[in-house]
Amino acid sequence: MGEATRPARLAPGARVAVVAPSGPVPEERLQAGLDVLRGWDLDPVVAPHVLDRHGTFAYLAGRDTDRAADLQAAWCDPAVDAVLCARGGYGAQRMTDLLDWEAMRAAGPKVFVGFSDITALHEAFATRLGLVTLHGPMAAGIDFIKNARAQEHLRATLFAPETVRVIASSDATPLVPGRARGVTLGGCLALLAAELGTPHARPSARGGLLCLEDVGEETYRIDRYLTQLLRAGWLDGVRGVLLGSWKECESYERLRPMLADRLGGLGVPVVENFGFGHCEGALTMPFGVGAELDADAGILTLERPALR
Repeated sequence: MGEATRPARLAPGARVAVVAPSGPVPEERLQAGLDVLRGWDLDPVVAPHVLDRHGTFAYLAGRDTDRAADLQAAWCDPAVDAVLCARGGYGAQRMTDLLDWEAMRAAGPKVFVGFSDITALHEAFATRLGLVTLHGPMAAGIDFIKNARAQEHLRATLFAPETVRVIASSDATPLVPGRARGVTLGGCLALLAAELGTPHARPSARGGLLCLEDVGEETYRIDRYLTQLLRAGWLDGVRGVLLGSWKECESYERLRPMLADRLGGLGVPVVENFGFGHCEGALTMPFGVGAELDADAGILTLERPALR
């Protein structure tokens, strides 16, 4: 797995577009997020359908075609320097195949930020565009609006990426000790399992440092997702695994033995409690960047800054 193309970092005054590829967006939280962006001296623009609600499916932020059109228009607008997702939920997979990937490739690299359901788009941006993307807080998310650690880590990644080449979690512990080098990838486990066999799925995580997290899942379902990835050969050749948050899942004491059972046989370092995902104060994790994982110390060191 090779490194991806790095977009340019943001500068004061940069225009950032906010899109909603997945679930419906609460207007008051969107407005609060826009205030944060303006406070960073950015120029946020809201895509036309961000506050839409689907007429039949209440879990979608408007029609698939409209959500796709918003993302594509924002990406292909030469005045836009970054595209930030408003929230996750569900729906990205429904609109990913409606995007004109040739047009988006022609538009050139730019910053893309999101997590959770946005994992489907991280994968598509990696396989179709070969771009570094940022797994981080979303513009209408509680973490983005209210949590200083989450805000500052994302802000540093966007504006001064050389200052966050070393990503460390004070709570991290080794599930399987050791060091490993590879290229970062991953996201929400349920989405990675759901991506198997789709047009945007990478053949495997070979050569990668795989970041995994999820929210609101029973232990047996997390077991099933991991087992599916193992049986499909998708984890063959992975170099290391970073485990983030498991919010609203069973207690970690109950979850941990299953994770050790499913991942321990890979023979690679595995670090737990790394502090990204659906947790409070989540770290921003760049995907597509060469890095070294020290599972014992709970440190991920990027070989170069995530953005140029």
